[in-house]
Amino acid sequence: MRPDRPAPAVPSGRGFALISAIFLLVVLSGLGVFIVTLSGVQNVTSTQDLQGARAYQAARAGFEWSAYQVLQNTRCATSSTLDLPGITLAGLSVLVQCAARTYEEGTRAITIYQITSTATFGVAGTTTYVERQLAAAIETCLLDGIPCVN
Repeated sequence: MRPDRPAPAVPSGRGFALISAIFLLVVLSGLGVFIVTLSGVQNVTSTQDLQGARAYQAARAGFEWSAYQVLQNTRCATSSTLDLPGITLAGLSVLVQCAARTYEEGTRAITIYQITSTATFGVAGTTTYVERQLAAAIETCLLDGIPCVN
C-alpha cells in the first residue's frame, strides 16, 4: 500500500449491534405485557365461571323452593326474594316470581303456575356481575277439590 493514499474505509458493525439490542428488548417487553394481560384475563374468566355456577345453583334453589310451595300448598307468592343461608351461596340475590292461571274443564280446576327464578351477583355493568335465570311451568289439577288422578 502506498503511503500517499489513505486506507479504504472499513464499515463498522457497532451501530448494528445497538439497533438489534433495542429491537430485541422491545419484542421481549411486548411479549411480557401480552403474557401478563393473558394471565389477568384468564383469572377473571375463571372467577366468572365459578360465580356463574353458583348463580345457577341459587336460581335452581329458588325454583325448587317455589315448586315445593306450589305442590304442597297449591299456591305461590307473586314475587319473593330469598336469602340463602351458608357460605357457598352468600352474596347472591334470588328473586322468584310466580304467576298462576286457573282454567275450568267441566268439574276439573286446572291451574298452571309459571315460575321464574333469577339469581344475581355483583353490580350490573361490571366484570363481576353474573345472572342466571330458570323458568318452568307446573300444572295442578283438582277434581271437586281432590287432586286429579290420570
